[in-house]
Amino acid sequence: MTPPSPSISRRGLFRLAAGAGGLALLAGLTGCTPPSGPPIGSGEIDLSFWTHDDAYVRFFTEAVPRAEAASAFRYALGVTKAGAADIVTKLIAQAVAGTGTPDVVGLEIGAFTRTLRGTIASELLTDLTDIVAPFGDDLMSARTAPFSKDGRLYALDSDTPMTVYYHRGDEFERLGLPDTFGTWDDFLATGAKLADSDGVSLGAIATSDPGGTVQTFHVHLLQRGGGLFDAAGEPTLETPEAEDTLRMLVAGVQSGALATVSDMYGPGMQSGLKSGKIIGVNMPSWYSTYGIQPSAPEQEGLWRISPLPRFAGGGGRTGAGGGTGFAVLRDKPASEAGVQLITAAYLDPEQQIKRYRDMGYLPTLRSVYDSPELAALEDGFFGGQRLFEVYRDIVDEAPEIHQSENQSIMDTVLSGHLLRAYRGQATPAEALTDAARDFRGQARG
Repeated sequence: MTPPSPSISRRGLFRLAAGAGGLALLAGLTGCTPPSGPPIGSGEIDLSFWTHDDAYVRFFTEAVPRAEAASAFRYALGVTKAGAADIVTKLIAQAVAGTGTPDVVGLEIGAFTRTLRGTIASELLTDLTDIVAPFGDDLMSARTAPFSKDGRLYALDSDTPMTVYYHRGDEFERLGLPDTFGTWDDFLATGAKLADSDGVSLGAIATSDPGGTVQTFHVHLLQRGGGLFDAAGEPTLETPEAEDTLRMLVAGVQSGALATVSDMYGPGMQSGLKSGKIIGVNMPSWYSTYGIQPSAPEQEGLWRISPLPRFAGGGGRTGAGGGTGFAVLRDKPASEAGVQLITAAYLDPEQQIKRYRDMGYLPTLRSVYDSPELAALEDGFFGGQRLFEVYRDIVDEAPEIHQSENQSIMDTVLSGHLLRAYRGQATPAEALTDAARDFRGQARG
């Protein structure tokens, strides 16, 4: 690897990296970086590729012929797989060591925040801003914002993970419920009655793991038009949007309309889905694959999706949560080849269609939402529903996510105050004010 540029010393990078979460070397991550040298512009190339998910390995491997057809390279991918958090830790550690970094790396959205500290992103990752400029507004800002800093883009997102309301179609029919609720107030009123009469919850939120607890608040907050941070990375908790969101969630928890589970994937959630005690949930589009279907495969054909109920105070019909951005390490011999690979795999409309069909990840190009092929797809788990019709209807309401280098502090601080509000130990306004105060104190430290 080419050493970091003179604008930041290796010792300076070490200090920044330590503040981003430590530099413990992790066993099992043994990617190999080609020797340093001049940029490679064509021919055979060994590309070191790091990711946390086998699905990405398959997708990019299958995309190699397309990348070769669009470039002067012939690729051999050297794949390394590890946990999402481990990847960014090792990436920064190897950058400090001056060797062993990958050429292409997949950074889960939460892990990417660690590159926002200081100049880590700009020193390590290729700036993709000018490369994607020809796509204009077609490459949706809702999915470039999470992987940007100071107006510069450093990774291409794998998904537009809009939140929808998953619900049991058969149970809704049995209980005489509408396919959609007009507002969250309507949802809460119906949910409170059902909890009292049938012991059934219309939704669920996580209350144990700090990250999960904040996420289930955050997806609702984004729908309301708010966020945890603004575009400058400053906290935005003390707002009408945040208070409205927390007030709604507190009312749902205290009435039983919303069940509380340790996390959205564990035994509590699985039991609630299987038993029919939880018959709906607001989660991102990928939750079908990673949450509902693994938890209750026997319920195939019974589920449906719909846009979210609206907040009376404003916002849209969808939120957002999750994503993984693929980045290219800068100033390496294979950097150009890495850029050619990720752009061929992720910015070609046919590849965006393939990604949805193969992985369930929604397009990041707005024009692809007009694809007749995607509109016609029927999903057997959802009773043959054409899910893409719902996503097409709400895509223009997809919110931007702004991130901060201090996301881990926010998760730790905010989760505790959310729990105080759910337990009735603080009003929503008090909980958010206290969280903002504690966040500022810890972030300064």
